[in-house]
Amino acid sequence: MCGIIGFTGELAVKNVLLEGLQALEYRGYDSAGIAFFDKDGIKTIKTTGKVMDLKNMVDQASVSEGTCGIGHTRWATHGGVTNTNSHPHTYGKVTLIHNGIIENYHELETELAATGRYPVSQTDTEIVSMLLDSLYQGDAYEAIKKAVVRLEGAYAFCILFADDPDVIYCIRNGSPLVACHSPEGSVIASDMVALIKYSKDYFVLPEEHIAKLTKNGIVVTNFNEEVVTPDMLHVNWDVTAAQKGGYPHFMLKEIHEQPESIRATILPRIRKGVPDFTADNIPGSIFDGVNRIIITACGTAMHAGLVGRIMIEQLLRIPVTVEIASEFRYQNPIMDKNTLVITISQSGETADTLAALRLAKEKHATTLSVVNVKGSSIARESDYVLYTHAGPEIAVASTKAYTAQLACLYMIAFQVALYRGTITVEQGAQYIKELQAVIPAIEETLTYADTMNDICKSLVNTEDLFFIGRGLDYALSCEGSIKLKEISYIHSEAYAAGELKHGTLSLITEGVPVVALVTQENVSAKMISNIREVRARGAMVIMITNGIADADDTIYDYNIKLPKTSDSFAPFTAAIILQMLAYYTSVHRGHNVDQPRNLAKSVTVE
Repeated sequence: MCGIIGFTGELAVKNVLLEGLQALEYRGYDSAGIAFFDKDGIKTIKTTGKVMDLKNMVDQASVSEGTCGIGHTRWATHGGVTNTNSHPHTYGKVTLIHNGIIENYHELETELAATGRYPVSQTDTEIVSMLLDSLYQGDAYEAIKKAVVRLEGAYAFCILFADDPDVIYCIRNGSPLVACHSPEGSVIASDMVALIKYSKDYFVLPEEHIAKLTKNGIVVTNFNEEVVTPDMLHVNWDVTAAQKGGYPHFMLKEIHEQPESIRATILPRIRKGVPDFTADNIPGSIFDGVNRIIITACGTAMHAGLVGRIMIEQLLRIPVTVEIASEFRYQNPIMDKNTLVITISQSGETADTLAALRLAKEKHATTLSVVNVKGSSIARESDYVLYTHAGPEIAVASTKAYTAQLACLYMIAFQVALYRGTITVEQGAQYIKELQAVIPAIEETLTYADTMNDICKSLVNTEDLFFIGRGLDYALSCEGSIKLKEISYIHSEAYAAGELKHGTLSLITEGVPVVALVTQENVSAKMISNIREVRARGAMVIMITNGIADADDTIYDYNIKLPKTSDSFAPFTAAIILQMLAYYTSVHRGHNVDQPRNLAKSVTVE
């Protein structure tokens, strides 16, 4: 969840670290700090608050222009938000930063106390610096190897040793680290967005390997001290893709990038008018014998799975279940070689989803992952990968990654149905035409921005809001609800509209907003009846339709008519409306849209 940056080379390290931390701010944090080699040793500057607060402290400090250091943005886990608990942490000759959680830190703390070593912070990270210092006898490799075998949990460490100037040592288990070398020097970070300024070519540090960064290069070794050549990856976007580009917020920019992200996701996978996964190295044979599909993910990615489940079941006529990854892994799920497990993650590093993937492989299920980041842990460990080509998504609230995930799930449904013969080639081609037609429909939906901005003014003082829908609309309602609550801080819930009488109606009182999705013609009459039920109890209704006949205007306050698409594809355009609903409501309530409180972009701890 936190951000890591490390640099050693020819540039003033303070500037590199601060710029890197600014690029990583989207991940969510409550404090920031840097440590670097100064003329008098290792200098550490850290504070609670934003990177700009740290920059002001650095500007006021009297330090020399070092060229090697590490930086960190922390999201509090162990210990409160204080300067002392902020990273980096130093004990003796060891200074380090850490992403992840050390589960056995208390046991280690007790052992170290017996040797006269006591922490000044409340963090698990400082305990690691104490452990490393107790083991360090001048050989960094030996100290690191001995330390990590004592650790339980997830971690990504960047470490400075006081008597080994201008060198950074790094190791990880679970939490991501990516690195590159450029003419300016060697860089390591928790996310590619902090590296892209220096190189488009990078590698993911393999787990339980040690990287030694110097200004001349990066050497990766395994625990047998054998040099390993990591696989190099290349990104096809530049630094401007991770900037706002004139938009007031990353979220709004990313909402408007969805036509292009969907275009980039689906068009390379269409051949002769039908889906083709040849370039993804996904053979049709992986679907042979599959009698059950499990989709597992967290948060927004799981909501994409809810939509995908309906499409896949409709076309394949085999059971599909959607499981929350954090629950799935503890339920002793039933899987075998005839089960296809689809994992979905924007970052490819979501800890619970990664654990679910590993469990599926233990059970001999075939694994297919939908991810956005090349070389991520989930991508590397899956049997097969279908990349969304959404580009960098900076805002914490996912928008373009969600619709790109939907596009991939629809393509999977079409491809498997064609391979298994449950649809004809002609039907497959028609589905692809309808999916491509989503792109101009989204472009038209984006022109509704002013309308949505005006509607959201009426939600400024709202404390509770409900989303209702049926079928695909209910699946989409779940995403609309989480999007609103995470950035506007309005309590919202999504309900299957047929469940209103089973308790929910007791919460509908005068003026309570209800967002009613009515994009599925086969249940539109039922939905209209449900809207009348909430309207009769005083609800303020925002109705979203997909070109159905005009409803009685007494049952709604606002009626948003989407550009007409086939009902099966309405989730794409309706998603844009719900994203704008959340965005403009948050703006009018005066919140930080891109960095909502208590949340982070990539959840790399369980």
